[in-house]
Formats: sequence, C-alpha cells, structure tokens
Amino acid sequence: MSKSEKKETSPALKRSWFQELKLEFGKVTWPNGKSVAKQSVAVILAAIVLGFLIAGVDWLLSIGLSFILV
Repeated sequence: MSKSEKKETSPALKRSWFQELKLEFGKVTWPNGKSVAKQSVAVILAAIVLGFLIAGVDWLLSIGLSFILV
C-alpha cells in the first residue's frame, strides 16, 4: 500500500457522511418563493392541458374505433 492510499483511508482525514452532506447543501442555490410559485403554477397548468389533450385523443380514438368495429 502506497503513502497516498494510507492518507485516503486515515480516519482523521475522513469526514462523516453528514458533514459532507451539509457542505453539499451549502453549495446549492435555492430558488426564492416567487420563482417556486411561478414554476408550480406552470407545472399544474401543463399537467391540466396535457390531461385534456390525452382525454381528447382517447375520446376521438374511441369514436373512431366504434365506427370500425361496429
């Protein structure tokens, strides 16, 4: 085992998992409340529009298939 490998496994140089986690969370750029609200409204509206779109396509396909299969 080389000296560099011994340094990496030394308990004094190892940080705990929670210390590393705290450091990583400190690097995160958190959004402000206004941007979170805007993004949440955009996601909800997109989900509603997509839901109506899928429902409309389903309805049209069911009508089309009823003509074909009857």
